[in-house]
Amino acid sequence: MAIAATTTSSFIHFHQFSQTSLLSSSSSRIRYRFTSSRWLKKVNYPCHRFACFSSSSRCSITNTDIHVDHVTMDEAEGTSSAVEPECPVPIVKLNSDILKTESLNLLTEATFVDTLLTALPVLSAEEQHALAATPAHPDGLHAFYASCIAANIVEQLWNFAWPSAIALIHPSLLPVAVMGFFTKVAIIVGGPLVGKVMDHAPRVSGYNCLTIIQAIAQLLSAVMIIHAYSVPHNSVSTLLLRPWFAVLVSAGSIERLCGVALGVANERDWVVLLAGVNRPIALAQANAFLNRIDLMSEIVGTSLFGVLLSKFHPVTCLRVAAGLILGLLPVTIVFTLLANKLSTGVLDRHKPPQTCCTTFSEDFAPDTDSIVVKGLEAIKHGWKEYLGQPVLPASLACVLLYFNIVLAPGNLMTAFLTQRGLSPSIVGGFSTMCAFMGVAATFVSSTLVKQFGILKAGAVGLVFQALLLSMAVAVYWCGSIFHQNPLLVFLSLIILSRLGHMSYHVVGAQIIQTGIPSSKANIIGTTEVAVASFAECIMLGVAIIANDPSHFGVLAILSLLSVVGAAWMFCRWLLNPTDEQKVLFAYDPQF
Repeated sequence: MAIAATTTSSFIHFHQFSQTSLLSSSSSRIRYRFTSSRWLKKVNYPCHRFACFSSSSRCSITNTDIHVDHVTMDEAEGTSSAVEPECPVPIVKLNSDILKTESLNLLTEATFVDTLLTALPVLSAEEQHALAATPAHPDGLHAFYASCIAANIVEQLWNFAWPSAIALIHPSLLPVAVMGFFTKVAIIVGGPLVGKVMDHAPRVSGYNCLTIIQAIAQLLSAVMIIHAYSVPHNSVSTLLLRPWFAVLVSAGSIERLCGVALGVANERDWVVLLAGVNRPIALAQANAFLNRIDLMSEIVGTSLFGVLLSKFHPVTCLRVAAGLILGLLPVTIVFTLLANKLSTGVLDRHKPPQTCCTTFSEDFAPDTDSIVVKGLEAIKHGWKEYLGQPVLPASLACVLLYFNIVLAPGNLMTAFLTQRGLSPSIVGGFSTMCAFMGVAATFVSSTLVKQFGILKAGAVGLVFQALLLSMAVAVYWCGSIFHQNPLLVFLSLIILSRLGHMSYHVVGAQIIQTGIPSSKANIIGTTEVAVASFAECIMLGVAIIANDPSHFGVLAILSLLSVVGAAWMFCRWLLNPTDEQKVLFAYDPQF
């Protein structure tokens, strides 16, 4: 049996050729003489010729020239035994019933084009807006929110509990400073490594594993601090050399590293999959809600442990915190599994299919490289991916904001206000108002995205923060900061600037989510956190050198310059978009 060679350059050409054949044929039929019970022989070609097709593969060819040479079944039979098979090639059975001429109906060109055009749905502007505001998996997103609430309350409570408990052991701030330093170093060194592991591990099981490790590290830290209260300490140097303090530093570093990895997974990966990367309004609302959860958990966690600490002994408070950690751990895991189930398994990481030509020598070969070498390779890979991301200016703008350590609520601002003789109620009220302003910013950010688009909304937040902090620094350098009214104006401007800061925090996260593929979200996100931690370490070093309160104005200028630099970098990137940026944000009104 022979098949005549036929060449077609497009579907229309083939259609015209078929019509001509039908008109010239006496029977007006197309007959393909295949024996219905005959199977095509399996022809074994080298695996690289067919790229190891699997039996479930589907192909679609359009506008392609097809050349079918004169090939007979005898030739196929002769070649089948000449080459040994390297991978299975699917056997296709052609049923002649499908090819019966009585059931073959060809459309005319006009009918085909009309059908193709009318089959494409066109959404109105209102429908497109409603679709953009609807999450892809709303039920799974709600379960994800519940998991974040349980996890964040524990994390924020513990972040306030351990430094408070350690500070009551010894009046020196050195133990807390040492803990904070090693925590930052752990994030800088281990962040890219953990991010790489998270990008390749199954999402749900990897997330739950890190959650369990974080809880164990928190419980171990609580046990060490409780043990420290039973041991007398004559000086801070003897305290730092105790074995329990070494265990505490190690457990604290592991706990913070797990917390950073879980936070990156939540903000950069999971929320994108559940809300939908192509649904900007829904994603903006989801990001805003995550920030509200984080800020409200901070308020609730710190207030709860503060009340307990004011009424009970620190050991009792630590035991209550440990019980809360154990109680909410299964809640977090259950809601995480429920989020994956309600989203029809969208969080499951699909591994690339393996073919018969793939060698697994790398996976099963003995590990000859040391852990240090692999860690350095992971850090190098993380930096390479971070610097190669298409939205690098937006990420660098976020990192620059971490240089602002004095014109924001934090340890240095608290120390400055305390030395200025302000009452603790005013200092605590300043931190609380900054937190509530952050909550308000989560609502404002969604409105900005709807009004200006995601890119201009980020620029608005940065410029707003830079302007208000410039006014605050001007008030400080006027020399009247030592009076109560100018000081309150100074603090009020900083509080209002948090509105722009948190707005860009929400919008900038969405910009980075849009520009980074989910397969690289964790390693790029953890590397960004490592860079931000490095920025904080630099500014803390400057603050240690300029530790006199009279140098606060210099630190304030450095913090202002970092915010202005972030706004300038982002606006410059916005005004000079690249082709890749236009493709990523094609839905944005900016383009």
